[in-house]
Amino acid sequence: MKRSEKKEFVQELKDEIDNSSTVIVAHYSGLSVDESNQLRREMRSNGAKFKVTKNRLTKLALEQTQFKDIAGLFTGPTAIAYSEDPVSPAKVAVNFEKKFEKFKIIGGGYDGEKMDLEKINFLATLPSMDELRGKIVGLVSAPAQKIASIVKEPAGQIARLVSSKSES
Repeated sequence: MKRSEKKEFVQELKDEIDNSSTVIVAHYSGLSVDESNQLRREMRSNGAKFKVTKNRLTKLALEQTQFKDIAGLFTGPTAIAYSEDPVSPAKVAVNFEKKFEKFKIIGGGYDGEKMDLEKINFLATLPSMDELRGKIVGLVSAPAQKIASIVKEPAGQIARLVSSKSES
């Protein structure tokens, strides 16, 4: 990479990480190209991004973000998963780690705080933003459905009464 390309890469990565609430750092050494592509697809379908990055450039990008405390995790062949949704990168990474032993989560950050594996595993058990939105919609629409059934029930009772009287 040329110096100007490196500067541009660092700035783009900084901007993407700045807009993220969670960053997961993992070692990926030994993953095949197909496995890496599968992980990228899973991350993308869950609203997260997965990137293999150069450690030195990533550390430079992290210096100016809320995640500067996780810069020490970048040793060896590292990759990052990040997203605005705090749960999705953790959930996908933990599930992927269970399937492929060559993929190892080494730490991460959530809203500027450094996370260890225990916190990342806990975060992965939480429902995602989309799941929470679905639950909220269900809770909000349930009373409306009950009101509609209560309002239409008297008319239904009258219709059944008239129907039974006309058959007799």
